[in-house]
Amino acid sequence: MKKMISKILLSVCILPCIAAILFGVWLFIYAKTPIDAAKVTTVLVDIPTGTSFVQVTKILSDVGLVENRLMFYSLVAVKRGARSIRAGEYEFTTALSPAEVVDKLVHGDIKKYSVTIREDYSLKEIAVCLKEDKLIDEKAFFELAEDKVFLSSVGVRGQSIEGYLFPDTYFFNRSMTTRQIMRTMVDRFWSKVSPEMINKAAKRGWNPHQFVTFASLIGKESGNSAEKPMIAAVFYNRMKKGMHLQSDPTAVYDMKDFNGKVLRSHYRRESPYNTYMIKGLPPGPIANPGLDSFRAVLNPAAVDYLFFVSQRDGTHFFSSSLEAHNEAVLYFRNNIANPNEHEHETTQ
Repeated sequence: MKKMISKILLSVCILPCIAAILFGVWLFIYAKTPIDAAKVTTVLVDIPTGTSFVQVTKILSDVGLVENRLMFYSLVAVKRGARSIRAGEYEFTTALSPAEVVDKLVHGDIKKYSVTIREDYSLKEIAVCLKEDKLIDEKAFFELAEDKVFLSSVGVRGQSIEGYLFPDTYFFNRSMTTRQIMRTMVDRFWSKVSPEMINKAAKRGWNPHQFVTFASLIGKESGNSAEKPMIAAVFYNRMKKGMHLQSDPTAVYDMKDFNGKVLRSHYRRESPYNTYMIKGLPPGPIANPGLDSFRAVLNPAAVDYLFFVSQRDGTHFFSSSLEAHNEAVLYFRNNIANPNEHEHETTQ
């Protein structure tokens, strides 16, 4: 009788252990086996904030990433990840194993979008760029761009954030708010445009906002880094002589329906930005300049040029007299330029 009881007790102890071992092996194999290695597909999954673990599992199951919920529940329990799953947009492939899926969720390895903001993009162009990947709310973007409280919080003293969204490559994700994305770009601006540069600009008579404004004009006039100091010199020389800057991009900056061609009629537009009509700098930046443009403001070339005209190859021809400039304009118009386009056909 005692032997029988001992056998029963032994069976009661051993069987659960065997079952646990078998289940553990099964769970291990499940955890390490790719979801569908034969037919690899990529799936985007959005986990909203506040989603419960059960709901997360259903979302994953609905897109084919979880075939056995019991095993998935067990795997997450073993990893103690039920309360650690982070909200956000995730990119999974069916080549991943369930364990890798869980790890991505627990580590918050959400999908990042690489966004390159090019030098001298305007606020509108940046909005288009960010909107392509659905990273911003366009309405909120333009409202924040002129929100005085927000501008003050990021150190912008102008009326708009134009000029302070630093051109660079960023890695954003869709869980970020429009405000966070804009703040990140302005923070990058202040990390690149150093206090030393701001101080040097002050010695030349420019406050930070004027410094950014001046740099934006140079950037819009030329994408050629080597000649930017000469562009800066032209503007400095013209201001010293009390001449209008006559920068074409300023004549069309605040036009809603500008089609890309600067015409003579634009030079006569009544606009606070039009440097054909106003003296000195416009009231704010007309684009978001890169470091080369800021450096050009601080280190203009030692030349006496007062005029420049596009050579239609990305560079400009510079002149010191109106007569020489007009001859250059005529030459490039007749030999190279598109007659429907005009650049700096200065009349004074």
